Amino acid sequence: MRKRILTAAVMAAIAGSSIAAHADESTTVGGKAYIDFTNKTVKSSGATTDKSTGFDLKRFYLSVGHSFDDMWSANLTTDVNYAADCGTYITGVDFGTSTTTSSTCKPTDVNLYVKKAYLQAKFSDAAILRAGSADMPWIPYVENAYGYRYVEKTLIDLTGFGTSADWGAHLGGKVGMLNYAVSAVNGNGYKHPDRSKSLDFAGRVGVMPIEGLNLAVGFYDGKLGNNTYANSNNPSLSINTAKRTDVLAAYSHDMFNVGAEFFSAKDWKNLSSTSTKASGYSAFGSVKAGKGIAVFARYDQSKPAKNTTDNPKQTYYHVGVSYEARKNVDLALAYKNTKVTHNTTGAGDDKATEVGIWTQVKF
Repeated sequence: MRKRILTAAVMAAIAGSSIAAHADESTTVGGKAYIDFTNKTVKSSGATTDKSTGFDLKRFYLSVGHSFDDMWSANLTTDVNYAADCGTYITGVDFGTSTTTSSTCKPTDVNLYVKKAYLQAKFSDAAILRAGSADMPWIPYVENAYGYRYVEKTLIDLTGFGTSADWGAHLGGKVGMLNYAVSAVNGNGYKHPDRSKSLDFAGRVGVMPIEGLNLAVGFYDGKLGNNTYANSNNPSLSINTAKRTDVLAAYSHDMFNVGAEFFSAKDWKNLSSTSTKASGYSAFGSVKAGKGIAVFARYDQSKPAKNTTDNPKQTYYHVGVSYEARKNVDLALAYKNTKVTHNTTGAGDDKATEVGIWTQVKF
């Protein structure tokens, strides 16, 4: 049903759009870096497993965009980040969907990825089609409402229940107070452009009924790239369909910004016959305290494996003060606290605290 809706949306949007007049070609180059200097302590079952102070380059994006005319354009964005030796569950940094902890999770290398590489056709504001690796409908949208991505990822990204970009076809646009985005993608994220036997589908519909108010719902449905020929012919594997439902409510004013995000997921990256469930929510806000100064805070709670014996609960919060040092340079002094509570008898809790300065530089 969702495949039919996606096909109909693409055909209707293109058919109802007006092709813009040609313009002179132009090329732009830009970038964005997330840099921090912090002190971090990681504990497992009350014992300190890691303690460090230093600089991190969490992300460095370099983008080249070329406009052929008012309709056609292309974009290439590279992503530099650390590789770690601890898999998907990173104690004290990113609590993913695994319930296995690692006390030796440290950056071991620097990776260079192609995050975005797409050809765009802008038929109108209501229909912008991208082919290649491009923004997914949900995470970048929430990041825009949140405003502090350089301090920490948003809920879906942080817990590992989604990716910010993927390879496929992407259609989006705005019509009055409504905005939308739909994607048909490989499903394994921009870092892994592998193909499988089926495509995944994601979408979002948002509405801004009054200035500053943003309400949106989204969905994800697919195999997350697991429906490969080898996996589908392995009798010991059950390639379940991953599903995720998203909700966002946010309000932005000249003096403050508040918002909340909720998700519910089923069978995320699950290759077993037993169904898995997960859910979580995030509340965030900021208040301006002077020229270029704001006080901000956020609180997350999620359960990545609700119907398991362990049923871990993950909580994350941060508080801080941000300062716009100049245009395109943001600084934040913040404190972070992350904790995983296990229900299994004898299992200890995992906790990480971090304090320092986070920086965003754009050009």
